[in-house]
Amino acid sequence: MSFRESSPDMQMKLTGFYYQLPNDKRRMMDESKEAAFHRDVVARIDEDIFRSLYCQDNGAPNKPIRQMVGAITLMHYHNWSTSGLFDQIHFNLLTMRALGIVDYDETPFCRATYFNFLGRLAEHYVKTGENLLEQVFDHLTARQMKELGIKGNIQRTDSFQALSNIVSYSRLRLLVEVLIRLWRVLTEGDKEQFAEIFEPYVREDAGHYVHKLRQSDMQGELEELGRTYMRLHDSLQGKYSDVKAFRNFQRTLGDQFVRSGERVQVREARDIGSDSLQSPDDPEATYRNKNGKKSRGQVVSVTETVSPKKSVNLVTDVVVAPNNKDDAAIHKDRIAKIKEKTPELEENHTDGAYGSEDVDKEMEEHEVRHVVTGIRGRRGEVEINIEESKETYCVSCPGQSVAATKTRKRWKASFDLSICRACSVSESCPTQQLKSCRAFYFTHEDFLARRRWKSLREIPEERRKLRPNVEATVKEFSRAFNHKGKLPYRGRFRTEVYAFCTAVGINFGRVVRYRERKVRENEAGASNPCPAPARSCRRVLEFTFCLTKKLAGGVREYLRAVFPLGDKRLAAA
Repeated sequence: MSFRESSPDMQMKLTGFYYQLPNDKRRMMDESKEAAFHRDVVARIDEDIFRSLYCQDNGAPNKPIRQMVGAITLMHYHNWSTSGLFDQIHFNLLTMRALGIVDYDETPFCRATYFNFLGRLAEHYVKTGENLLEQVFDHLTARQMKELGIKGNIQRTDSFQALSNIVSYSRLRLLVEVLIRLWRVLTEGDKEQFAEIFEPYVREDAGHYVHKLRQSDMQGELEELGRTYMRLHDSLQGKYSDVKAFRNFQRTLGDQFVRSGERVQVREARDIGSDSLQSPDDPEATYRNKNGKKSRGQVVSVTETVSPKKSVNLVTDVVVAPNNKDDAAIHKDRIAKIKEKTPELEENHTDGAYGSEDVDKEMEEHEVRHVVTGIRGRRGEVEINIEESKETYCVSCPGQSVAATKTRKRWKASFDLSICRACSVSESCPTQQLKSCRAFYFTHEDFLARRRWKSLREIPEERRKLRPNVEATVKEFSRAFNHKGKLPYRGRFRTEVYAFCTAVGINFGRVVRYRERKVRENEAGASNPCPAPARSCRRVLEFTFCLTKKLAGGVREYLRAVFPLGDKRLAAA
């Protein structure tokens, strides 16, 4: 299939549904959010981004990419299913208007074309690690920021768990399920050869098999499965290396068991990594247990602009990562990218989970102030300041300043005991009383935490509480979650498609609401003009009174000249 770029302009047909509508409904359609979506999103999609997915001079031309990307965005923005999307395309006039469909008979693409396009995107992602929809998001956002004059000098970041739509397998059930999936892909010859080994596991599904086991049988069953896994691996190795089910089987063998020569041992639960296989349906999902809350899937980190004034804030960066990766580690790798997209970035607000030495260094390198709110730990009544000084630290309290010395595990600052005795706040001091001095022990992490506190105090009061509102943005992203808090998708690629398209939809919705608010404000200003100052009004009234009085006098003089006889009535007038 060859690449052909479509026209961004929507050509209305006289025979299309648009001109069949009454004038008032046509006007309502032109002022609708869907018309704005076509103008601000669909028509602005750069189709050249997707050129590499198609041939240049061979095959039939592709379907309009703008409409397919716009349809994917609408589906995630409105949280439609794929079937719901095509129902909207076929029967909803506003959805047709949003995608640039002008005629009832026009079908921009069929289901097969839609899924083939997603397949091409996924294939490109596997080969290059690049999701082309991210470029669409970046391109549209940059244009919106430029048109609206949005400053990106202050931004805020937060993350949320994107749980994969997979079964939460127990350890034993996962092992049996992986065996059942392997059985399905074996050739008929191999099925006959290994039928006796597989027979106990493939008679029913994994859940029923595990349910029939007693608790006392669990350990023995794990050991038996370990021997089964080892025997099958030795027999099938090299024959199914390109098959997904065998790769999952091989990975599970390494995750769950330790092989030593001809023997295999069951790994202790604590020795199984969080990156072990969680489900054969989503090999990329990882495991995380935070504060007793278990999750399997990915994590999405979101960064948006923030203005202290009442303006519009746009999402500028979205990244999907394994959920067992720390927030600070994810953000460290994105700072350069965010700075590249918004060079004016000066201040980044995050919560305490993003505080780390690596993030601080990356922020300093790109000249960005890292404002961390919700820093863990309680501040003392007497403030102890720590500053870096070449190979040591300079520690100061309200009464004195000393250089710290290195101990085996920490740093130690020794304060002069005579000065401390005369100090008025010595009773509240966090230092420890020793025989020869008062000592303050700290680590490098303590120094970093104090530096973050200092950075927070140095900014104006009104900018210290900007971060929490990013949680409303996170809530907008979570509209796609089901009642269990899971996405209806599996795999990192599909999670990225959801994240980037949802971000495009969120930004579009904010821009539309911002413009509507501006129109209402302008209309209110036009209908209720500001009254002139009282002094100006008084001067206008005085001038009008004087002018009227002069005109009246002129009229009287004119009447006297015309009627010299001096009619009493005229004279009275």
